[in-house]
Formats: sequence, structure tokens, C-alpha cells
Amino acid sequence: MAGDRANGDRCPTTTAGLLSAISTVRLARRDDQWVQPARGSPVGYRGHGALQADIDNLKDAVGKASRQAVFMTSASPGVIASFIEDRHYGNHETYLAAIVAAMREEYRAIAEAGLTLQLDCPDLTASFMGRGPHDLSGFRRHSAMAVEALNHAVAGLPSDNLRLHVCWGNFPGPHHRDVPLADIIDIVLRANVAGISIEASNPRHAHEYEVFDTVKLPDGKYLIPGVIDSTTNYVEHPDLVAQRLVLYAERVGAGNVMAGTDCGFGTVAGPFWVVPPIVWAKFESMTEGARRASVRLCTAS
Repeated sequence: MAGDRANGDRCPTTTAGLLSAISTVRLARRDDQWVQPARGSPVGYRGHGALQADIDNLKDAVGKASRQAVFMTSASPGVIASFIEDRHYGNHETYLAAIVAAMREEYRAIAEAGLTLQLDCPDLTASFMGRGPHDLSGFRRHSAMAVEALNHAVAGLPSDNLRLHVCWGNFPGPHHRDVPLADIIDIVLRANVAGISIEASNPRHAHEYEVFDTVKLPDGKYLIPGVIDSTTNYVEHPDLVAQRLVLYAERVGAGNVMAGTDCGFGTVAGPFWVVPPIVWAKFESMTEGARRASVRLCTAS
């Protein structure tokens, strides 16, 4: 599928063609202030029909592919609490517990559909729009609480069918205030999930494979390093993708590494950083790079 959509006649080949394809990013504003959603009543889960429609659409799209090889994303309790202001409970822990109870329905529905559930947890980095934590110890306590809430929310679900995604904000900014992966990896690894998806290709975090020189990946877990950047219109060379995968495989074992993206290509409804034809070209390169990495690792062994 990726190859069909990445043909040369579908992918802009000139700067002018690329610029004409990139949409202008617009964010909702009111009185020159960013508008943050808020909750002023008890939290509950609504939209069961929409959830089932999403599940059915994904199943139809993948056809006969193994369901366990297909993942569906859902927001973690921690990131919901971070982005939607509480104006009802007045206590963060109480608010978080209410979100856990509500979101458990969505998590269970996705898992029971036979799909792998990816829990998106950008709150674990505290790097919203480039703001790093001022108090690392306090931030770590906050992140630990978020992971504990996540574990309560997925209790009873098979960890083999769960993965977690952590990122530092999916936008092309300086990121010089991002908290290092080394400062949070122990908390991230406490999550009762098998897969851990992390940024590994953007210029601020591409070096962090070195974290696993000293951090042992627990048994039963695997890494999903992002080997293509979700914020640039460069199409990574397959050999670069392979190099990135091998760097992780050499540290945690080839059987514990899966190719992934730094973040999503459709994180926000409407605006996008990378034009769709180039997204598919990137996926094609990722697939070929993973194949080349497998060959290199098998040859080396």
C-alpha cells in the first residue's frame, strides 16, 4: 500500500510543488490566547458508536493482515488530564482517577477487538510546546503518578497487546528544553505494556540509543524507536533507517526492536507538517530500511 501511494507522480519533486502542498497551520485562538478545553462536570465516557466505527474502519482497511500487527492509538489518562483543565473535582488525583474509570471502556474495546492498543503519553515528558520541567524531582513524581494511573486503566488487559508512545511534542521547534530520555526512562519502563515507542530520529533525541548502554530493557518488553521524523519533508534513506535500527538492536537485542515513527503524521485534525504523499514515501523507506537492518543483523550473527 505504501509503495502504491509513493510513486513519483504522486510525490512533489520541486520546492514549489512541495510548498504548494503544505497546508498553513492554524491553531484556534481567542483574544490572542490559546484556547484550552476544560471539564466542568463529572467525567464519563461517551461516543461508543464512534469508537466502534473507528475499530471497524481499521479492520476493513487492513483486511486479512494479522490484527496483532495493527495498532490503534488512544490518549492516556495523564495526557487527557494535562490538556483538559479540571474545573469540577479540584484535586488532580481525583480527576485522574475519574479519567481512568472512563477511558478503561475505550482501552478494553480496542483490546477486545484483537488490535494492539497504543497509549499515547506525551505528558511523561512535560515538554508541551517546548516547555521543559523546572523541578525535575517534582516532575518525576507527577510522571510516576501518571504511569500508575495508566496501569490501573489497563489492568486485566494482556500486556503483550499493549504499547506506549512517549514523545516531546510533535512540532518542528528547537526542543532545547526537552527533558532527556535518561531522566525519565525508569518511570516509562514501569508501565505494564510490552512495547515502548520513543523518538529516535529527530536532531534532539537521535543520540539517545546510548541510554541503553546502561539501562537494561526488562524481559518481555521491546523498543519501537522512531526511525523516520514526523515533522520534516525529508525522505530518510533506507540505509539511515537501517543504521538507526541496528544501533538499538546492538544494545537490546534484534528481537526486541521494531521500526516506528517519531510521532504521528496526523496528530491534530486539520494542520499537518508533512504532506501525505511524502508520508507514504517515508513509510516505504522505513519498510526497506527495516529489511536491510534485518539482513545486516542476521549476517552479523
